[in-house]
Amino acid sequence: MKLSVLDRSRTRAGSSHADALRDTVEFARQAEALGYHRFWVSEHHGVPGVAGSAPTVLAAAIAAATSRIRVGTGGVMLPNHQPLVVAEQFGVLESLFPGRIDLGLGRSVGFTEPVRRALGHDKRDAAEFGVQLDELLSYFTGDAAVSAYPARGLRVPAFVLATGKGAEVAASHGLPLVIAAVRGEEAMVRAIDGYRARFTPSAWADEPYVVVSSTVAVADTTEDAWRLLLPEAWSMAYSRTRGEFPALIPPDDVLARDMTARERAHFEESLQGHLFGTPSEAAKALAGLVGRTGADEVLLTTSTYDRAAMLTSYRLLAEQYSN
Repeated sequence: MKLSVLDRSRTRAGSSHADALRDTVEFARQAEALGYHRFWVSEHHGVPGVAGSAPTVLAAAIAAATSRIRVGTGGVMLPNHQPLVVAEQFGVLESLFPGRIDLGLGRSVGFTEPVRRALGHDKRDAAEFGVQLDELLSYFTGDAAVSAYPARGLRVPAFVLATGKGAEVAASHGLPLVIAAVRGEEAMVRAIDGYRARFTPSAWADEPYVVVSSTVAVADTTEDAWRLLLPEAWSMAYSRTRGEFPALIPPDDVLARDMTARERAHFEESLQGHLFGTPSEAAKALAGLVGRTGADEVLLTTSTYDRAAMLTSYRLLAEQYSN
């Protein structure tokens, strides 16, 4: 099974955004040593608690600090950018780090109206994702009216993140699909089945390729693994009641909070649908997920306060597949 990593450069209580970015680069080095297939970073604008706002810049730093692991974005939000600029950026990355760069693309726009206004875009731009994707790919194939150097003639593997109609776009463009169970696993499986049924082979992919994204937490005991999920679950609950992500705090601090009924409901909801447990329990859960979805690859994400415990989680899981 191919296992990969998605990191959002989350801040932790007592640390800075700069610390979070440096931690991400160091995390990538360790993921490479553990044998993970890819290391992807995300794009968030104006979101307190998330330092990952410039994924192509961060991807360049990660690629320079590693030597074998594939590096990419999960993803660049194409409606926020001009396709020509994205093509040029990834042309530079692929030229500097040949054979190691992935272009993960999403159709989401800014988190809030002020952010969208600052980016010069609005929600309607997401509807043009398919058109923007056509333009972006044309710069690599050389079919565009403008030559994008050094992208022209390069083949950077492109992936589509399945937000909204993303699965349909991935199928019609013949691109690999990255999908999470945001609306539940049953809905995810239906989207995957539809993607495979509608897939049209292209110059980028001969057949469907599915990457399932999931939060996974692993520790020596099931309870310790569950505790790893608490900081991010509280952060999500806080964001849904206050509109911003706080820095991650220790699990004991989360459990000690006197949550309102609304906070508690969001907190409990944010703990649902994740995979956690001992190494053998997590491996069994992952095998079940792959069996139910037919995934070709799993993209793992784990955000928690204790970095050492997070890295141990990834190590314990990797050891299950290296033995």
